[in-house]
Amino acid sequence: MTLLRSFFTCLLFILSSSVYAQENTTVGYISDELPIFVHSGPGKNYRILGTVTSGSEVQITGNNSNEYSEVIDEKGRTVWLESQYVSTKAGLRVVIAQLNAKLADLESNAGSVTESLLRANKDVDRLSSEKTQLNNEISVLNKNLSEVQLKLKDQDTNIKKEWFFNGAIVLCIGLVLGLILPRLSSNKKSSMNSWK
Repeated sequence: MTLLRSFFTCLLFILSSSVYAQENTTVGYISDELPIFVHSGPGKNYRILGTVTSGSEVQITGNNSNEYSEVIDEKGRTVWLESQYVSTKAGLRVVIAQLNAKLADLESNAGSVTESLLRANKDVDRLSSEKTQLNNEISVLNKNLSEVQLKLKDQDTNIKKEWFFNGAIVLCIGLVLGLILPRLSSNKKSSMNSWK
């Protein structure tokens, strides 16, 4: 019974230390040089627990000893490996995966940008044709305006001529009446005087 209790206590301690170790870790990566053997302790004299794949992401616990670093591998194991193989920079495999994801995003964005560009080009073509049409209409309107202004100028000249002729006619009638009427009345007076 005590042996069973000791086993559960030991298991509980291992699990709690593993959870505690995961909370105080930083992200690290295994360098891309070769498969790395992991040990149960900080040195080659400790038991080999397996390998870690090059370029895989691990959690660095911060414990270092004998040029070995303690990490939590992608399988959740707390293991030790040589510090020279642990880096905080992503390996080629991770970088390539990230670049491929960015490339896929850029390609999808390029498709939407291309669609936007095509729509913008159609709008530019439509606006250019509308501009050409409006310029033609403006030309026609300017021509009509020039014709109307010319007609108004001619009409104004004709009105002035008409006023001048009307004035001349009135003047002539006035002169004629002014010259003839007094003579007629003086002739009537003299003929009336001759009757007396």
